[in-house]
Amino acid sequence: MNRRNYLGIGSLAAALTFFVSGCGDTAAEREAKIREEAAKAAAQAKPVVEEAGRAVKAAAEGAKQGWEESNGKRLDINDASEIELTGLPGVDHREARRIIENRPYHDTHELVSKRVMNQKLYDRIKDDVTAH
Repeated sequence: MNRRNYLGIGSLAAALTFFVSGCGDTAAEREAKIREEAAKAAAQAKPVVEEAGRAVKAAAEGAKQGWEESNGKRLDINDASEIELTGLPGVDHREARRIIENRPYHDTHELVSKRVMNQKLYDRIKDDVTAH
């Protein structure tokens, strides 16, 4: 059973404890039981939250590294795969296939002059592509 299931079970147990045992207890006793169950649930949640924090930090560092490594590198529209082309802003699989079908290109603006894409889309990707 994964940690998410434990959190759900802990919350359910706290609610059930409250409703089942709370019928004959005083308000103070019910509040004490709720506090106790909430403390247990928080203790169980802490490792999961810490793990999630580490995962988010690792993802952010990976994105930063990828961004820094890609600076100055342009995608060659004559060699790029369909998957690589879809990584460009606004380029979906249909546009990527059209780019591939209309190769070769002597310069990137041929994407517009060959009517592969409109000027608006070209303006979004022109700084990210090259034609060699």
